[in-house]
Formats: sequence, structure tokens, C-alpha cells
Amino acid sequence: MERIWLKSYPPGVPQDIDAQQFPSLTAMAEDALIRHATQKAYVQMDHAITYRDVDGLSSVFAAWLQRHGFSKGDRIALMLPNVLQYPVAMLGALRAGMVVVNTNPLYTADELRHQLVDSGAIAIVVLENFCHVVQQVKSDTKLQQVIVTGVGDLLSLARGALVNFVLKHVRKQVPEWNIAGAIRFRDVLRECAHCPHSPVQLSQGDLAFLQYTGGTTGIAKGAMLSHGNMVANVLQSQAWFEQANISSGIYYIALPLYHIFSLTANCLLFMRVGGTGILVTNPRDFPAFIKTLCKYPPVCFNGVNTLFNSLMNTPGFERIDFSRMVASVGGGMAVQATVAEKWKKLTGRPLSQGWGLTEASPVVAVCRLNDTEFTGAAGLPVPSTEVTARDEAGNDVGLNTSGEICVRGPQVMQGYWNRPEETAMVMLPGGWLKTGDIGRIDDQGFVFLEDRKKDMITVSGFKVYPNEVEDVAARHPGVFECAAVGEANEKSGEVVVLYVVRKDPDLTAETLVAYLRLHLTSYKVPRRVYFRNELPKSNVGKILRRALREQG
Repeated sequence: MERIWLKSYPPGVPQDIDAQQFPSLTAMAEDALIRHATQKAYVQMDHAITYRDVDGLSSVFAAWLQRHGFSKGDRIALMLPNVLQYPVAMLGALRAGMVVVNTNPLYTADELRHQLVDSGAIAIVVLENFCHVVQQVKSDTKLQQVIVTGVGDLLSLARGALVNFVLKHVRKQVPEWNIAGAIRFRDVLRECAHCPHSPVQLSQGDLAFLQYTGGTTGIAKGAMLSHGNMVANVLQSQAWFEQANISSGIYYIALPLYHIFSLTANCLLFMRVGGTGILVTNPRDFPAFIKTLCKYPPVCFNGVNTLFNSLMNTPGFERIDFSRMVASVGGGMAVQATVAEKWKKLTGRPLSQGWGLTEASPVVAVCRLNDTEFTGAAGLPVPSTEVTARDEAGNDVGLNTSGEICVRGPQVMQGYWNRPEETAMVMLPGGWLKTGDIGRIDDQGFVFLEDRKKDMITVSGFKVYPNEVEDVAARHPGVFECAAVGEANEKSGEVVVLYVVRKDPDLTAETLVAYLRLHLTSYKVPRRVYFRNELPKSNVGKILRRALREQG
């Protein structure tokens, strides 16, 4: 398809980016750390560190990894919330040539075990609040080193000690754990405080991240995102956001950095342009979040629909100064028109929408940042990106006709880690990626998403895959058959609901949900359980989830 969207580009946005200007994401990051050395890079609980600090600390961490035998291509898991340690550990690992495996701190033991075993991670940096989960699975994995950190470890000495003490001894948020050979992150930094790391030769084809996603089917798989993929997507995002002049200023990291949207569109993009990131460790504490926003008025604010909606419904939102905000973008899930309209009314700035997927690093399309009318479009393809809608045979269906959205560009993954068959299912000849989303492209080049080809459920921007929920539920002795589907929800976009045919007539919804909570992260746990005498099936016996959604 001709790139008709180019005629709709805002002034100053290039048609293409030069993805070859940096040999690796590490080189791009080091360039930014030097250029913005004196500027504040991140703020956590009012404690700021500069880009020079990030440069030095990440170099020290890289040196420690190298001194202890970790080398290029080894996988290291980061099981951290939004704390100062994340960018330091992430950049340090990349500078040592390692592959970062981003890991949700709220994973259950089952979920963590799968990701660590599948990735072959041999080291992990984990917040001490979640060490008890690592302890449960470590013997089943290849982990050689566990590096433990506290929320306050990189704050000022007195403040950090107080924060860690309160979390552990007052709030009792750090369960007991005992992992032989574990080392504290602050001890790592002390040990190699004066040891420069040895630069590692990296190319664009080398892996930077294994970013776990369900893809289009089944259990979570590691999307192989190369240094080249990440460099390209950061440059694509920068080219798009330059229409809003975000050369510096305050932005918010409220979405978790282990999520690809936050990693690219917040951490890496704003590192490139020298912004100051406000790390929100607990974005669910909305009163505290509002106080932070009042103290640090944003220049740019990226989030998800549910975050915008919750903030606007928190007392004190009206006190925030949005006069300096030049851009706000919702991604990860669809932005609702009512939320966009209310955001514009309360902040004076439009709420734009973007779209992407883990397999594309993730940014594919973004709406024009200064458009005042909310159309529901997912956006225009970013520079150096091609998008088509295709039928089941793989043929381009043209404009204004629904089909599976396919994407081609330098940000598209190399494939799924150790899963060539599943890679072949989503990668078409010529470098095209099948996204699994059904949509259309209009005459102006805007992408509109209409449905999901697969049965993926999106809860507050996080993907939930029915097979995973069903597999866990089916292990309960009282369950005969089950199916998980998404149900519309005003707050989170969707919630998971479970349809069950009972084997044990005495099985209750409360009992089943309690069982599921032991094995699934909270957002994956069904909000409701519906018992049925039978589930709708195709003529070959496949449970028809679509029929359940329609009758639900």
C-alpha cells in the first residue's frame, strides 16, 4: 500500500528515520548520558539523580557483572517497580552486553518460574518485597545470582534507611526470605565503586530485551527485541513527539517500567531528549499521586485510559498546573471518548491516542498531538513504518475495509525466543508482522482498530490470555470445563470473567477465585464466575468464547 498517511503528517515530522545512526541501544543511551550529564534524570520520593549519576552507577553495575563472570548474551531478569534502581540496573546490564528480561514484580511463583525457566536467566535483580517468590522457584531455574534491593536503596542515606525500615517493620510489606548467596544491590555498587566497565562490542542485531507477551496465542513468550529494534522505535517516537517540542522538562513514569510502553515511550524516549522522569512507585495511591503532580507540574504525561480516569476522579486534581503540558498520550488500551473529553476540559490539553504491541517495540501509530477532536483513531503510522489491512489469505484489502492489521518497520521483533513455529505464525514474507488486531485504514491514513482477532483480554493496559487463566482453573478438582473471556468495565476497560461447568456440584465462585489468586497475578483473576450446565462449542468441540461474550 502507498504510504498515504504521510500526507496527514504534522509539519516537521520526517517520513523516515535513520535507524543506523547508532550501532546499539547502549551507544544511544551513552550519548544521552553524556549530552545531558548535568540535568536531573529521575526523581523518586523527592530525591533526584542526574544523568551523570546514572552514567556512573550503571557503569559500576556493568563492571560488577563483568567481574563476576556475566557476559554478552547472558540473560538477567529485572523484577523491580518504578524505583531509581531500574534505569541503573537496566543500563548497567545492557552495557555489560546482557539481555534484559523484564519481569512483573507481582508475578506468582508459577508465572515467575515459567519466565525464568523459559528465558534461561542466570541472574535477577529483585525488590526485597518479592524475594520470597524468587525463593520458591530458584531451585527450578538456572539462576546463579540473586541481587536484592530495597525501595530506598538509592535515596539519600538517612531517607533510604527510614523508607526501608518503615516498609519492613512498620507496614510489614517485606515477607521473610532466605536465599543463599544473595547480595544487596548497594553492596554491589560499593564493591566496584572505582571499577570502570569494559565496553562490549554490540551491533543492532544483538538482543537487548526478552519482553514477555502472550503474542497471539497461548502462554507467555519472549519477544526478541534487538538493539536495532529499540533504537529505531526510540528515534521514531522522538521524531513524532518533536511536534510538541519535548526537548526537556518533567514527564511522569507512572506506568511500570517492565511494561514495554513505559520502557520505550517514557524511560528511553525521555532519556534521549534529556527529560526529568518522576518515578511513581505506587500509582494506585492516587491522593499521593495528585500531591506529586501538584509539586512537579508535567510537560508530558503518557498513561493508560484507566490512569487518566482515576486521576480525574481524585480530589485535588483541579489544583494541578497543566499550563506547561505540551503532550499527553494514552496507549496500552483504547482511550475512551468520555475520558478524552473530560481530560481536555480539565487540563486544557487534548488527550491523544497511540497504538502498538510488544512485538513492535511497541510504537506503531500515534495520533497528531495537537488534534483537538477525538476520533477514536489509533493513530497515523510513525516514520519508517508501513501498515496494511489483510484478509485471511494475506492479501491487502485496501482502504476502508476491515482486515487483520499487519506492520512492517525496523521496530518489528526478530521473533519469539526459542519458538520458531509460533514465530512463523505471525511473521509473513517481507518482514510483515501479523498483529492479531482487526481494523481498517481510512482515506487519510489513520488506523482504526475494530476488534481482536484472538481472544486476548486487556485489563488496564495489561494483556491477559484466556488459555493461561483456563489452564489454572482447570487444575481445580471441582472444574469440568471452563472458558475465560473479557467483559466491559468502566474503570479498567475490561475485566476477566470465567464460565465454568462444575465437576463438583458444591464448588462455589468464592472457593474457585481464592484458588486462582494463589496462581495468578491479581489483574488476571476473574472478577466474576458464571456457572453453566454446558458451554457453547463448535462442531469439532472447540469452546466458542465469542458466543460467551455475546450472551454475557
